[in-house]
Formats: sequence, C-alpha cells, structure tokens
Amino acid sequence: MIVMKFGGTSVEDARAIERSAGIVKGRLEHNPAVVVSAMAQVTDQLLAMARAAGTGDRKTALKLCRALQERHYNTAGELLGTALFTQFHSDLGADFETLEELLRGIAAVGELTPRTTDYVSAFGEMLSSKIVAAAFSALGMDSALVDSREWLVTDSAHMRAAPLFDETNQRLQSQVAPLIAAGKVPVMGGFIGATKAGITTTIGRGGSDYSAAIVGAGLSAERIEIWTDVDGMMTTDPRLCPEARRIKVISFDEAAELAYFGAKVLHPATVLPAVQKNIPVYVLNSRNRDCEGTKITARAPRCRNFFKAIAVKKRITIVDVAAPRMQLAHGFLSSIFAAFERHRVAVDVVSTSEVSVSLTVDSNESIPPLAADLAKLADVKYEGRKAIVCLVGENLRDTPGIAARVFGELADVKIRMISQGASEINLTFVVEEDTVPEIVRRLHKTFFSDLDPEVFA
Repeated sequence: MIVMKFGGTSVEDARAIERSAGIVKGRLEHNPAVVVSAMAQVTDQLLAMARAAGTGDRKTALKLCRALQERHYNTAGELLGTALFTQFHSDLGADFETLEELLRGIAAVGELTPRTTDYVSAFGEMLSSKIVAAAFSALGMDSALVDSREWLVTDSAHMRAAPLFDETNQRLQSQVAPLIAAGKVPVMGGFIGATKAGITTTIGRGGSDYSAAIVGAGLSAERIEIWTDVDGMMTTDPRLCPEARRIKVISFDEAAELAYFGAKVLHPATVLPAVQKNIPVYVLNSRNRDCEGTKITARAPRCRNFFKAIAVKKRITIVDVAAPRMQLAHGFLSSIFAAFERHRVAVDVVSTSEVSVSLTVDSNESIPPLAADLAKLADVKYEGRKAIVCLVGENLRDTPGIAARVFGELADVKIRMISQGASEINLTFVVEEDTVPEIVRRLHKTFFSDLDPEVFA
C-alpha cells in the first residue's frame, strides 16, 4: 500500500479536489490511503476567528466563520451536485454549528487557551477530509472517511502534541488496515489527533506531512507521496534564484537538514517515521502530475556536486550572552539553555568562546522576556534582521577545503556566525538578512553551474 498526502493547495477548491481525485484513481492498484490538509488558508482563518473571539470580538469571529462556511458549502456543492449535496449539507451544517457555539463560548469567557485553539484549528482538516471523502465517492471511488482523532494518539501538549507511537500504530492496524484490505480508500485529515481521553490535539503547523509519514510507518507502506504545488525539492528558493533546479533524489539526512533550515516543501519532522522504516518519500506536484518530483531515500546515489541545495531561514535574531567573570564556569551553559527551555524558544546555531555564547533563534515576542531572564546570569545583547544560510550535501563528509571555497566566494560579505562539524552534511553561517538574495545567487552560480544529471533535473 501507499500513502498519498495532499496539501492545502491540492484541495483548495472543487477543481483542485477533482484533480487530486484523478491522481488517486490512477494509484488504486497500489491500495492508497489518503491524508489531506485543510483547504488553503483555512487554518489561518480559523486561528484569526479564535483570536477575535478570545478578545471578546464575537461579531468578527462569527463573520469569519460564516464566510468559511460559505466557501466549504460552495466547494461541496460543485463537487457533489444537488442531490448528493442535499444529503451532505446537514453534516457540514452541524460542524459549523459546533464551531459557532465554540466561538461564542470563547468570546463569552474572553480567553483563548491552547486546548481551545487546538479544537478550533482542527476544524480545517475535519471539514476538508469530509468533503474529499464525499467527492471521491461521487467520482466513483470506494472511499471511507476516517476521523484522525480515532487513530492518532498524542500527549496533551496542545498546539504541538507528540504522537504516542505504540498506541497510534495499534489503532492504525485495527482501524485503517482492514479498510485498505477491503479495497476501500481511507481519507483522513492530517495535523489533528487526540489524547487517550479523546481530547482534540494538533501536532503543529505543517503537521499533515508528519501525519502522512506516521500512517506510512504504522502501516509499513511501500512509499509516501507528498502532493503539493511545486515540482519537488529545489537547489534553492526559485524566488531568490531563478536558476534553481529540481533535485531528483536526495537522502533523508539532507532533506531533514534542508527542511529544518527553511526549505518549506516538507515539514522537518516528516522524514523521521519514514527513516525508521526505510520508506521512500516522494515530493510531487498535483498540478503537474507527469513530473517525477523528488525522491527522498535512506541513502542517495553519489553526487559529483559538493552540495545538493542551499536553504535560507530568515527573521533570525542573534542572542549574545557574555560572562567574563564566570568564564563559562561549570553549569553556566546548562543555565543558559534552561532559560531557553523555560521560554520555549528553540535554538538553531550555537557558537561559544571562553567567556561568551552566541545563539540564533527565530524572531518572536518571547525574546525580550528571555533576554531579561538571561540577564540574571550574564550580560545580554540581541540583534534581529539576520538570516541563516545553510549549504547541504553528503559530499562534505569527505571533501577538504570546502569551507575555504564557500567563504572565498563571500570574502566581501559580513559573516556573523559559522557552524560546521556539528553535522557532517551541512555548512551553516549567519548574515544580515538584506544580503541573502545576492549571497544565494553567487553561491548557486559557483556550486550549481555544472550539475550531475543523475541527481538534478
């Protein structure tokens, strides 16, 4: 069997869903299980109405809700026709009544909690999976709607819940595997799950990719297909460098590094369950189904190019922590990272000297209180408007002098931090954000002008 995940742009309207249905029909002999995201932009709209309700603005929250209801009704109506939609209408209507009631409750209390945020944001995948399952049936497939909260069991860390794999895999085997064995096409919403007590949770933004990988690993799929609106993973962001080219095949390790450092085609955690089961992941374009996309596999073929891709992560802040009197005394580093943990701020790049530590973090509202906490330990400064540039490739393991070639090309660029060695497959450095386009174009011209045809399209 295979797992096919369709992103928001692949289910954004009736035409996109019909296109995705055609792709699934072409895979029926492989016994597909289908995971879908919310329709494009729907999660953002759900979060906006939840925030409005949380401030007591019930009118705005309900207005946004009714606009969303109309969009889903229109899409379902186009797909199902009058007779089928009449039967389906009440089911959708009940979901939106529940959502409106929830928004009214939030507005009355004037408080939005993580648990309630999960409940609101889960509606996107709940609604899209219902519409897609009904559309598949209308288009001649024997589909079966599966509520993901019935099989994806998580802890109770709302908005970023962690799957409990033993329980999840047991439920996949007992609830989803029999449907596939019976020749049905299970349709499930990604991103959402539930605790053992049945309380709705979500596994973080972009989590539908992760859901697909969990299904694939739990059911021992032969492959996992991530259908999106691009032709696959690219050598860099085409918006920064029009000369970017498609990567035909890449290793799990390289893809994970690229995903973490800004390549948005995949959720960073997507590859983890697949790696454990050695299941290949394909990134494909639902608008260009003839393109072979990118294959992500345990071990990619040898490539004559030094790098596979250049990733960029913008909106980065550098936090400098200096303690000349303590000189990095025992426990100093653990105290620093404990502060980051308390404020739930993730660290990307770390550089240390005898008396100071520099770290990069995503720019967010947590940084001022974090800095105030760190100031109890040492002198603290932070600077925003930075970017991380990450060059990834397995050839770094065995290639001497590669850093000299990279930084020789950037001899006139102000480099703030450098990291190499923590990972054998990436070279990472931090620069001013406004220099990124020029840096990426120069590096791409140097390292991707002559491409290995076995690895790049």
